[in-house]
Amino acid sequence: MPHIDLPPLPGIAGLLAGYPQTAGPLNSLAETLLRGPSPLTPAQRETIAAYVSGRNECAFCARTHDAVARRLRRDDGSGSSSAETDPLMVALLAVADKVRVDGRSVTAEDVAQARAAGADDRTVHDTVLIAAAFSMFNRYVDGLDTLTPTDPSAYDRHAQALAEHGYVRPPV
Repeated sequence: MPHIDLPPLPGIAGLLAGYPQTAGPLNSLAETLLRGPSPLTPAQRETIAAYVSGRNECAFCARTHDAVARRLRRDDGSGSSSAETDPLMVALLAVADKVRVDGRSVTAEDVAQARAAGADDRTVHDTVLIAAAFSMFNRYVDGLDTLTPTDPSAYDRHAQALAEHGYVRPPV
C-alpha cells in the first residue's frame, strides 16, 4: 500500500498520474536520457537503467527497464544481453554502480577502463547521468512505496509501450 494516496497504477506510473505537474519534466528527462541522441543504443541505456535499479533494489524499475532492454534488443536484432561479456558494457556498468552509491567514488582509472573498452566522453557522460537519474527515480518510487506488480506479464506489456513509443506521449 503506497504511503500516500495515488491512482491504482504501478510504480512511477501512479506517481506521474497522481502528480501531473512533475510528470512532464520527469518523462522528458527519461526520454532525453534513454531515447535522445547518444553514442549508446537505447537498449544499452535501458540496460544501464535496469542495472542501477536492480542494484538499488527497486523491483519495479529494474523489472520494467530490463523488459524494455530485452524488447529493444529483440526488435533491433541484437538478441540476448551481452552486458556481462561486452567489455564496454562491463566497464560502463562498473562506473554506473559507483555513481549509484556515491558519484565521488568514480576514479580516473574507472574512466580509463571505459575508454579502453571504446567509450568516448559522451558515452561516459551519458552513463553517469543515467545512473544518477535512475538512482533518483528509484528513490522516488520506493520512498513512496508504490505498487509493484508480481506478474511478469505486467512488465512485458509496459515494456512494449515504452519500446514502441518512448517516455513522452503527445497530448490527447
